[in-house]
Amino acid sequence: MNIPDTSKILVTCAKGIAPFLEEEIKSLGFRVGSTHETGAVITGKFTDTYKLNLELRTAYNVLFLLKEFECNNPTDLYAETGEIEWENIIPADEYLTVVSQTENPSIKNSMFANQKLKDAVVDRMTKRIGKRPDSGPERKNVVINLYWKDRNAWIYLNTSGGKLADRGYRKIPLGAPMQETLAAAVLLAAKYDGKSHFVNPMCGSGTIAIEAALIALDKAPGLLRSNYGFMHLKNFDKIYWQSLRKETLAKSKKGLDQKIIATDIDNRAVEAATANARTAGVEHLIEFKVSDFSVTNVPSEKSIVLLNPEYGERMGTSTKLEGTYKAIGDFFKQKCKGSACYVFTGNLELAKKIGLRAERRVPFYNGDIECRLLEYDIF
Repeated sequence: MNIPDTSKILVTCAKGIAPFLEEEIKSLGFRVGSTHETGAVITGKFTDTYKLNLELRTAYNVLFLLKEFECNNPTDLYAETGEIEWENIIPADEYLTVVSQTENPSIKNSMFANQKLKDAVVDRMTKRIGKRPDSGPERKNVVINLYWKDRNAWIYLNTSGGKLADRGYRKIPLGAPMQETLAAAVLLAAKYDGKSHFVNPMCGSGTIAIEAALIALDKAPGLLRSNYGFMHLKNFDKIYWQSLRKETLAKSKKGLDQKIIATDIDNRAVEAATANARTAGVEHLIEFKVSDFSVTNVPSEKSIVLLNPEYGERMGTSTKLEGTYKAIGDFFKQKCKGSACYVFTGNLELAKKIGLRAERRVPFYNGDIECRLLEYDIF
């Protein structure tokens, strides 16, 4: 079998983001067949993966289903994988990476499944054309994903290659910044669409403010990347891809009517955020300033104010954290009247110190930490 014209497309995401991913996919004109905790499934053409990779803000990877089959053991995996016409899919001079998730009693280590699948691919190519691609762990060119649960297995072409969260603009991460896809999902949950002012105190390395600028511009995040997995396959339609990029770029706005303000008390953070915004091409749209959050200027018109305060041990003692969260509540009450205010935190006990009743609590995960986006309407 070769790459089918139409197949199931699995779009993966981080835990807690699926509802926002589903809405994004629908907004692009696709019908979502099903969703689960970390992804959504649609049916589409292979070239549809180009658009999904280019425009989705909350997705992790876009996977195109090659084959689904019954698989009881490694022998079955090797045999079924070897039936795929890899010589017509992967150029012999490419670099191949295999990634797997397995839940089968015959597999004790997913690395063994990776090896077995990779062997089937390169053995077939060597037999058919006398050449084979190099292989290794770096997800930079051709990436194949295997999901194997009980007696069922699925082989996907990972059309993204590396994870879509890596937009390429965060050259200076500064500590443990929020992942780009999570930042985008949080902004979507806060109903930010670029039509109101956006204020981001405690901006850190600037990820939230930069993602806000991209949303406000209606600029596809994938325009910032130059490398995708689908580019390294034999069926890559370079002319269509260039046309799609050009069409998508033409939809982007040139400037903003509303302000984006980002502040941080640490001048190193502001310098890093400014540099990252410059790489993303949005530095001129964000007002960066070294300032304590409590004196950040909030426009008098209705704004969206979003803070992502520390909630781990890195900031120091519990007493200091409690004081910070109490000061956030004071800041909302004193400086943010008429605004929609949000706090993203992984410490709900500290959030109680804000002293305001949250109108909405949206669950998220920052890595393994269960978090909440708390919404406060300040009248």
